[in-house]
Amino acid sequence: MMNWSIQQGVKKREDSTGAFKMSLICLPLFAALLCGVLCQYDDYYEPASQLGPSGPNCPEECECPISFPSAMYCDNRKLKYIPIVPSGIKYLYLQRNQIDSIKNGVFDNATDLSWLILDENEIVNSNIGKNTFSKLKKLERLYMNKNKLTEPVGPLPNTLQELKLAKNQISKFPSSLLKGLQNLTVIQLQENELQDDALAGVFQGLNSLTYLDLSTNKIKRMPQDLPSTLEMLYADHNDISKLPDNYLQKLPKLQYLRISHNQLVDSGIPAEFFNVTSLIELDLSFNKLQSIPVVNENLENLYLQVNEINKFDLASFCKITGPLNYSRLRHLRLDGNNITHNDLPVDMSNCLRQASEVIYE
Repeated sequence: MMNWSIQQGVKKREDSTGAFKMSLICLPLFAALLCGVLCQYDDYYEPASQLGPSGPNCPEECECPISFPSAMYCDNRKLKYIPIVPSGIKYLYLQRNQIDSIKNGVFDNATDLSWLILDENEIVNSNIGKNTFSKLKKLERLYMNKNKLTEPVGPLPNTLQELKLAKNQISKFPSSLLKGLQNLTVIQLQENELQDDALAGVFQGLNSLTYLDLSTNKIKRMPQDLPSTLEMLYADHNDISKLPDNYLQKLPKLQYLRISHNQLVDSGIPAEFFNVTSLIELDLSFNKLQSIPVVNENLENLYLQVNEINKFDLASFCKITGPLNYSRLRHLRLDGNNITHNDLPVDMSNCLRQASEVIYE
């Protein structure tokens, strides 16, 4: 394969046979995604075996290290039920078990419970006791990824900051369920069965929300009524073909937007749609675009690989070029399109002077 670079650091990569090859690039977007999937517990989880013997009030099925008396470790033990939680427990780890129900009263003593981790179990909605979570007046994180839920759990306490319900079978979402949750900053709903109608009004009024993941669902439109506080929005792997006018003007703090693996075409994107100063990273890969959309000069990472783009229009990045007028773009992916070296504008290096990597062909 031939390598090509210029002084500004713009380069492309081909293999020695000339065949098209997709390569995984360690860029901010991929690093963040990888960490979100593989490092979910790294910031607060330490195996109980490393923390010493349990205290006297701990259920025999679990471990409550004397050196960390506010934590109760019941993870990966083939449990089919939740043991009674003693008072004083703030961090409860129940992931990777066979739990299918949450019975009334199981958390009655756990008035200080802050983090409840129930990922990778078999919990169904009909087996959850009424008001199970609303009684937990100090709950901040509720993780129920990879269960068998068909709708979100609730009611929920207004102390909640993170709600993670990915990889379930959620198709219904009561519009009032999240009302009043003014501390909620993170919602993860990826890999469910959600459609547009199910999301109507759901996120309205969540004035602390910064992160929303709706990837790998069945939505055909961008979610509506999002709070202006949102900084990260992921809607990839859906069926979106059209973007609404002035959508990003209502999200002045949005920095990371991912709409890859959809059905976007040029006619479905309003002019100047992505020309907003807040965006740092934009992923439009694996769509049906034929041209590069206009982006703001502040954008740093743009992913357009595997579309149908056949023209490199420098005006998409720089309307004018000068000593103070240039794109801040650092990473640009155009591989899997119809762009060759001959399509690159001769003055590209002036407009994209900060780019460390441009991949095409």
